[in-house]
Parts: sequence; structure tokens; C-alpha cells
Amino acid sequence: MKTYNDAVELLTSTGKFRISLGLERIEKVLELLGNPQDKLNCIHVAGTNGKGSVCAIISSVLNEAGMKVGVYSSPHIFKYTERIKTNSDGKINQISDSDFADYVFEISGLAEKNNIDLTEFEILTAVMFKYFEDKGVEVVVLETGMGGRFDATNVIKKNLCSVITHVDYDHTERLGDTLDKIAFEKAGIIKPNCPCIVLEGKEVYYDKAMEAGAELEIISPVSTDNNLSLKGTYQQENLSLALAVIEKCFPEIPQDIIEKGLKKVKHPCRFQYIKEKNLIIDGAHNPNGIQSLMMSLDMYYPNTKRRFIFGCLKNKDYKKMLNILTENNPDSEIYFYKFSHKDACSFEELKSVCPCKCKELKNSDMINFDDDYLNIICGSFYMISELTQMLNISYYLN
Repeated sequence: MKTYNDAVELLTSTGKFRISLGLERIEKVLELLGNPQDKLNCIHVAGTNGKGSVCAIISSVLNEAGMKVGVYSSPHIFKYTERIKTNSDGKINQISDSDFADYVFEISGLAEKNNIDLTEFEILTAVMFKYFEDKGVEVVVLETGMGGRFDATNVIKKNLCSVITHVDYDHTERLGDTLDKIAFEKAGIIKPNCPCIVLEGKEVYYDKAMEAGAELEIISPVSTDNNLSLKGTYQQENLSLALAVIEKCFPEIPQDIIEKGLKKVKHPCRFQYIKEKNLIIDGAHNPNGIQSLMMSLDMYYPNTKRRFIFGCLKNKDYKKMLNILTENNPDSEIYFYKFSHKDACSFEELKSVCPCKCKELKNSDMINFDDDYLNIICGSFYMISELTQMLNISYYLN
């Protein structure tokens, strides 16, 4: 019998662990599975930052309302099973290790038999659609992996609603080197005669909505002083999008249920504060994310001494991120951590563009969590996974 670890080995093998945007392969394998995606009601969320938070807020409210909800998100922090969740007994739970392994090998075997060369993300996406169909999920909250137009999740032909969060520079080598080009890719999730809710009134959104006959709604950020468990100034935008979706698609949900759902939202590593360590963990891994992190720090923790622990992949604009981290923070301590991903930045690469003094974090003894510094771990989710385990604090994130 194949195990979870066997499934991970397959997904991370050289032939599968790659990015190859396009819908042809995922369409073929889903057709062999009976097109489970066509039998699901999806809320489809794209954008540069905030997608996961929007999905977490919506799913928490729907769960509180008693609906059978499926959530598909990425990336994971510790285990692949974090990406595929359903609710039972009032809680949103990950797919089990055994179910995950069974579905991964069923779908990868079917693809191999029919000469369909699926990527890791395509296998996971096919697993998700089939699993949610089998579980009888009423609503799927669906986060894109990258972009939108050619993302594997965009195999769906219709949705309850499309949602596009804030758009900024990231994955420019694949999505384009201007904001208009990136927004064009995100707008690819807008579906014919299906509503779309966005934060920004970009021309490409109007064009795509008009072409598709879709209703376009542009919303303004609301105050987060209304029971939302997630902290961070940037959650204002995410909350406003999520509430607009609830109002548009589920107007029957009463306000008291919505407020209860907001109190129960869980989304680790998004401005998450761990009191015992005086530590904030935030998965900001692009310039816009780092800028939002700094705004939140200034609002919630002004006039504090800060110690940053940072690491990222080589394809990120780490020079710009470090300029934002150090701007107006001349007394901050900065540590860089080289994690084990093959594309992780080395200490030397980060040091060469850092405008202030920095140190390499080599072991957990170098960080004193008992002094008067506010500790901030930020950057790649790959780094957060590895680093929190090295520092023996990963259990705070579960």
C-alpha cells in the first residue's frame, strides 16, 4: 500500500516538480475522471497577495453557516495535505494522509497510462476536484496557484464568483513585466455571466468582464475592527473582498453567523504573533508583501526594536525587499537564513544587496527570544517551514 511519503516522493520527483502553465493536460485527465470540476460550485480567487486570507475568511463563514465546504490553497507550510481541506463537525480539516496517497497514485497512474505528463500542481488540482466531488462538497473555495488564465484551477467553465485581490509584481518571468500584463493573466478567471469582485478598477478587468458578460464589482477596504481573528493592516482589503462575496453569493447568511465565522478564521504565518517568543511570522515574499508587513508593524508595534530573520528564493526581487525592510529601521538586527531549497538565496547573495549590517543565522542559539527585541520571521514559506522546525516553534503554527 502506498503511503503519504510515497506520494510526496512522486510529487517532488524531477519530472513532476516543475511549473508548466496551460490547461491541455489537466483537461485531459479530468475528462478521464468524468469532469468532476463541472459538478462543483466554486468561488475562484486570484491575485498577487491575499488570496489565501480571502479563501480562509470565506470558508470560515460558510463553515459557521453549516455548509459543506472544500478549500484548495497553496503553498503548504509543512505538509501537502494542508492544501486540500473539507469541514466536518464544525471544523475545517485536512485530507487524511491515506486518502491523499490513494488519490495521488490513482490520478498519476491514470495520467501515465494515457501518456499525460502532469506536473505536481496539476496532480494536486485533479486530486482536489475528484476528492471534493466524492465528498459531496457544496461550495469549493478555490485559490489559483499562479496567474489565472493558464493556471490549472482555471479548468472550471463557470463559478459562483471570481475574486481578484491586489495585483503587484511577482512571478514576472511567467506572468509579464508590467502590472497590466500581470492583471491580464489574473483576469483570465473571469467567467461568462458570472459575477467578479475586484479591489482595483483596472481597464483589463472592465474589458474582460464586458467580453464575458460578467457583472464587475469594485469594492473599497473596510475596517478590520469587526471580530476578524487575523491581524495585519492588509487584512482590510482581504476582509472587504470576502464579505462582498458572502453578500453576493450567500445573502441568506445572517450577520451574527458571519461575525462568529470571522472570529474563527485560521490562517498561519500571516502576521501571526506568538506571545511566548515575542515573535511575528509572516509569509511576505515579494516587495508588496514586505511593504504591507512593515505598515502592520508600524501600526501594531511602533517604537519597538526589531530583529528580522529573512530568506527567499533567487527569482524574487530581494534587493527591493531588503531596501523596504531596512528603510527607517537603522537600528534593526537582520539575520539571513539559507534554507535547503535548491533555489534559495545564499547569505552572500543577500548580504551583497543589503544596505545595512547583517548576520548569517546558522543555528537556533544565535537568537535570544527573551530580550527586548520584537522578532520577525518573514520571507519564503519554504524557509518558514524549515526555520520554525529548527527553532523548535513549529507547533505554534498548527
